[in-house]
Amino acid sequence: MRANSGQATILGQRYKELERPFCQVGAVLEASGFHPGRKARNHLRVLARAGRAPETRVDEVLKIVGLEGAAKKRVGAYSLGMRQRLALASALLGDPGVLILDEPANGLDPEGIRWLRDLLRSLAAEGRAVLISSHVLAEVEQTVDEVVIINKGKFVAHGSVESLTRSVEGRVRVRSPQAAKLRKQLVKAGLKIDVDGDALLVAGGPSSQIGEIAAKSQVVLHELTPITTQLEDVFFALTTDGEK
Repeated sequence: MRANSGQATILGQRYKELERPFCQVGAVLEASGFHPGRKARNHLRVLARAGRAPETRVDEVLKIVGLEGAAKKRVGAYSLGMRQRLALASALLGDPGVLILDEPANGLDPEGIRWLRDLLRSLAAEGRAVLISSHVLAEVEQTVDEVVIINKGKFVAHGSVESLTRSVEGRVRVRSPQAAKLRKQLVKAGLKIDVDGDALLVAGGPSSQIGEIAAKSQVVLHELTPITTQLEDVFFALTTDGEK
């Protein structure tokens, strides 16, 4: 595939200009491309030979991804999660410094997702660059150091998880049997109010300010809970404001 315009570089070069791309960049774009009748270990042996990686690396990556016990099993009998692990093993074969992974947690059970999270963090700690593309923002938030948000093919934002979540105004969930009276006082104080069932979602001030307003107004509170801003909140705040 060729780009219509623009340019992407890895390690300062276009991919086709890399001297040993297999050993410099590992990619998982989808957990497919395996011959169903071929055993996992043999699949990796073929890739290693094609990419000029040492064959000893095959058993190493099988152990890294937890497939050493299923290495002689035909890939056609693998679950989606096992194929995802095999795809990751393929990407790691050349011991690359850059990993590009598209939805790497797809098909993994909760235990597998935690394993993947720990693995990716350990790979990054070794000095590798790990680029993850994912729509599962809750998982991304627990894994990555920095986030790039793209919406409809256009760059929206880039920063650490902490800086991006700080950029979106936090809210406080408030419940009261005198909600109408409290809402009137909160609006008078310049706070913004949304309704969620029998609760008020208040933005523009901390929970301490809301509690003081309720006390001065002699309003009983049943709940006063600050809502932690999540990466998902950031995504929707940055990608839907212009569409409202």
